[in-house]
Amino acid sequence: MKTSRSRERTWRRAALAVLLTAGTLTAVAPGAHAQAARTESPVTTSAPADGVVESVVRVKVPLPASFGARPAACDWLSYLRYRSLAGPAASADADRVLLAQPGILEGAGAFDSVARNTVARAAEQGSHIEFWALDRRSNCLEDRTGIASGDQHTSVDYYYRGKQVAGRTFDGYVGNDRLGWMAKLGIAQTVRDEYDLLAAELPDQEVRRNKVLCGGHSLGGVITGYFATADFDGDRTTTADAGHNQCAGYFALDTTVSTSLGDLSGSIPDDTNLPDIGLGYGVVQAGLDSGVLSRTLSAPVLLNPETMTLLAIAGLGAVDAPDGEADLPRYLPANVNIEATNRFLFSKDTATFLSGTPAVKDFRLTNAAVLGALMDDNSVPLAFLQSSVGLFDGGPVADKNFPVANGGDAQPALFGTEYKAIPDRPHGPLYTWRNYDRIGDPDDPGHRSADGTPFTGAGKEVTDIRELARSLAQQPLDFTEQYFPTKLVTDLQLSTSPQVKGLVVHPEGLTANPTLTVLAGDGLLAGRVPADLHPVIADGYQHLDVLTAAPVQNNGQPEPTSTNLARFARSPR
Repeated sequence: MKTSRSRERTWRRAALAVLLTAGTLTAVAPGAHAQAARTESPVTTSAPADGVVESVVRVKVPLPASFGARPAACDWLSYLRYRSLAGPAASADADRVLLAQPGILEGAGAFDSVARNTVARAAEQGSHIEFWALDRRSNCLEDRTGIASGDQHTSVDYYYRGKQVAGRTFDGYVGNDRLGWMAKLGIAQTVRDEYDLLAAELPDQEVRRNKVLCGGHSLGGVITGYFATADFDGDRTTTADAGHNQCAGYFALDTTVSTSLGDLSGSIPDDTNLPDIGLGYGVVQAGLDSGVLSRTLSAPVLLNPETMTLLAIAGLGAVDAPDGEADLPRYLPANVNIEATNRFLFSKDTATFLSGTPAVKDFRLTNAAVLGALMDDNSVPLAFLQSSVGLFDGGPVADKNFPVANGGDAQPALFGTEYKAIPDRPHGPLYTWRNYDRIGDPDDPGHRSADGTPFTGAGKEVTDIRELARSLAQQPLDFTEQYFPTKLVTDLQLSTSPQVKGLVVHPEGLTANPTLTVLAGDGLLAGRVPADLHPVIADGYQHLDVLTAAPVQNNGQPEPTSTNLARFARSPR
């Protein structure tokens, strides 16, 4: 209790420090230049005391009139700003600024752990850096009112039962008919947004050139590649505006800095199938403009705004009472989306999926176990959603052989290759969650598959489920991305079309600056490591672990992603 109160006092001091720095919501920009259309607000979470302060920054950068009607909130760009409490208040005075682009279906909140760890690690070494986790413009459509209440039942009531929270009623998820402006939200506007935000926050190009490290996670590496090769003033003979001259270096987290989807193409969700049907750029654009093609990457079940919201709701329970018995599966209303998603994620085999029995409601699970079932690499079958947070405990488990069998190699890029486990006693014991740092302890039951293969080991577990829950539930900018622009994917799939190829004005930009590549040992590029990049390999990591891993690993060593980012930030240009 004493430790908890001490941490609370530290959080309050940190929040106060940000308030004193930012003043009112309309603040002086980090570059120390006056700008009226900018807000900065402190973020208070239950993060461990680490000398890092966080704020959410919003800068007004209106879209061109050609985009048409859109919500007023979508004329603003947002990011999470992490900095050392002992460092300078103005970003321009920081030693370095790391600017991170999120991956597919990913928001700024996903960077919470790696951002904190990197800033803290650099401060330990005498360097005061900042980490800016970007939100894509389309995240302006998300309504986090229910999540911000901090209560799981209140959230469900807000999103599903029409109950007001803070005087607001949920308007429902935004349909394709209201997303016409997103038909134009592709790679060109995405990199333009990054440039405009940088120029607004750090108006001195020499500061950007010497202090900013540009990078991203997953698809964010490809976006960084396009940024590095872009020209922003329409005159290729002038290069001060070129993307590579806004950065002192690049970093890639389980990805590469490139202008091709390359090895990532088989590892990310895609409901467009453009290579198969052979549509050209003009036809695809016409389909997006008319609404014949979905303007967001969304499926009827499993991957859509509603299911993305459910991850944050599950995170609330794991923050508030991780060891308490969960009632979320029973408190949620029954609808086709939730039912089908639960069957896909919590079915032991095909027969269970088809019959719906036993269902997740038939098991006793703690709140942490619910979140683990949704996010852990030994449970969730989608590789791009996987992190390594531990394993079920408290009762016997069985092989989860749906949608692919354990030990098989069917579509490993999409489903991953880790053996999946599932609770095996409906209406039985309370299944708890054994956190990453308790795997391999003397009391660990050491669950094994039917073929004798251990489901996991200490070297395979790297992320603290409590930190993951906090990142999902307590960030003002979402961990996930509810409305991912389809055009961003189709542009990259059609990268050889003149309209997209023409965006690569300075191809030399890809190699103009030093690059740090950190790859997850068991992530999307496992077995396909580009050796010429001399990457750092984070052993045992899954795709999300490069963002979510705990600061100290089970081997007693510091977390490698943040350690190498901090070292890279200290390197001379």
